[in-house]
Amino acid sequence: MKSFVRNALAVLALTFPVVALADVTGTPTLSAGSNLNLDTGATATSGGDISWNGTSITVVGSAKDVDLASTPVASLYNGPSGFTQVVALGQESASLYASAFGSFLVTSSITPQVNDILVVKTNGGNYAAVLVTAKSGTISLQFDTLVSGGGGGGTPSGPQITGVTNNYSYIPTGFPNSGIAPGTIFLIFGSGMSQAPAGNVTLQSSASPGIPTQLAGATLSVSAGGKTFTPGMYYATPGQIAAVLPSGTPTGTATITVTYNNATSNAFQFQVVPSALGLNTYYGTGSGLVVAVNAVTGTIYNYTNSAKPGDTIILFGSGLGADTADSDTVYTSSPHPVSTPTVYFGGVAVKALYGGSSGYPGYDQINVTIPANAPTDCFVALAVVSGSGSSATVSNFTTLPISASGGDCNSSFLGLTGTTITSVGGGTSTVRSGSVFIGQLVGPAIPPATGTTTTNIADADFSKTTSSSFGSSNGSFYSIGSCFVSEVVSSSGGGTSTSTGLDAGSSIGLTGPAGSYTLAASTFAKGIYEAQLPASAITSTGGAFTFTGTGGADVGSFTATVNLPNPILTWTNQSAAATITRTQGVTVNWTGGAPGSYVIISGSSLDLSSSASGSFVCLAPQSALTFTVPSYVTLTLPAGTGSLDVENGTSFGTFKASQLDYGTTFGFTGVDISSTYQ
Repeated sequence: MKSFVRNALAVLALTFPVVALADVTGTPTLSAGSNLNLDTGATATSGGDISWNGTSITVVGSAKDVDLASTPVASLYNGPSGFTQVVALGQESASLYASAFGSFLVTSSITPQVNDILVVKTNGGNYAAVLVTAKSGTISLQFDTLVSGGGGGGTPSGPQITGVTNNYSYIPTGFPNSGIAPGTIFLIFGSGMSQAPAGNVTLQSSASPGIPTQLAGATLSVSAGGKTFTPGMYYATPGQIAAVLPSGTPTGTATITVTYNNATSNAFQFQVVPSALGLNTYYGTGSGLVVAVNAVTGTIYNYTNSAKPGDTIILFGSGLGADTADSDTVYTSSPHPVSTPTVYFGGVAVKALYGGSSGYPGYDQINVTIPANAPTDCFVALAVVSGSGSSATVSNFTTLPISASGGDCNSSFLGLTGTTITSVGGGTSTVRSGSVFIGQLVGPAIPPATGTTTTNIADADFSKTTSSSFGSSNGSFYSIGSCFVSEVVSSSGGGTSTSTGLDAGSSIGLTGPAGSYTLAASTFAKGIYEAQLPASAITSTGGAFTFTGTGGADVGSFTATVNLPNPILTWTNQSAAATITRTQGVTVNWTGGAPGSYVIISGSSLDLSSSASGSFVCLAPQSALTFTVPSYVTLTLPAGTGSLDVENGTSFGTFKASQLDYGTTFGFTGVDISSTYQ
């Protein structure tokens, strides 16, 4: 086994995606006459992106904003829980922020209320979500800006550190599983931290004498427990350094500095924990398809070469814990075990056969046999819990294709095969796609109103996407019985994606059991069609809703039908989810829903003190009538305010139109409640 491991690593090598932390956050309070720069968080009496005059918010320069309280999704996105969801959507894909400007009225002046959420396009071309937390003569805001390139607004003189994460999980500071374990390959983000490389970034060899402690003019210093450590580095660039935290580093609060060009950076604080594994993913994004190889043949699993129950596989990553038996800088041909973590395949737990060093400093491997009762799907959720007791920590969430006989995988929920996934997303192909959906969500009324409000909405979206990583985001792909967690910051590593809207006509028709409606084309963004439906459009009996497009310059005519479940599902234990104890998970019970449909359970929470926001999605068959979100899922969310949402969803269907590679249909009805995560 060990000899094969070295061969496998020779093929896989060490994966070091060069990424950039992309979120600028803050909680400023503006007095009348103050302006806020959302790219930097700076306040002034002029400039910036938004200005507060004591009554209204006005955009500055070329900035634009949308108040979600004045849009059809007002009942979905308001208050702290709505802010959490908006931020999570933006981190998943900045294009989702952009769609707000394509779908809703953009104004230059807004008179906001407490709990309103604004989406702002800054003068720097970035997108920000802004929550109004208090208002009197002053206004208190909480914002999260997705800054391309991870900087935003000027470069401080000398080296600066802005973030520290695991090299593979990218889980940002503030989450329960964001700590760095001794012996981990970790990333330091910032600016001016080293000499710029002359060409491509060169990965330093761990052959004797090992990875250097000084590289490109940079030296790192970690202080913890009254001791000082100098980590070895795999590479160093002005904006990012990859290093190995020495195994002798004590747990607790630590600070790190970088010295370059005779100047020392700010001291950045992070937590050293016994273990916090980051799993290596196929596209280097911290989510999606996990890097896994067959322990016998050495082949790498993918959508057309899926794993099967009974296979012994090898996973890779970093963060199992201190490896005092091996070097932190030099490769060893006889690596030692560190622990035997628990691996979850779509909720089915199994102990690993081996967990420890791969031989390369900081690079861990886990050998595990897929249990016979593991689910089969293209997107089976895979996560690892390392450590034990109060020190048990959950890894980033990834996916693994599993099929009963290997080969091509199949996703029953999404209606996709591995061949389809590969053919529409391989290489740098251009994918032309369309989607239609209809949904109903009952949620808390917008203050000062009380009670609940019901929103019925229909949407169609057509675009062409150039993508090298179709299927890399676990936030968009689900398998039955699995749960997926999103707490990964957006990055420039791995696959990149650009999207352009497609003209499918001047409008799209919709016919349902209670009448006919029109989805108007957005005047701001090509390819987006939307309508807010009357309360009578969706009743407790569900029914068939047919979308009809006459076609446009880029998309031919089409017909697509969504059948909402009959009867609509009833969530029977809503009150039990008002307070969720993260160490215990949460159980959801329901009645109703159509046979063969699915129940989507999603939750989110926000820690106002750290601005950390996370979310999860679980998928269960309707026939189960109950589902427990396990504690290893809820433990990844920060303690704070949030929401829990239970939806009865249809299977994803398909439709065809000339000039489209594929079209999908989906429908849901659901209930959203406010929850406290403790």
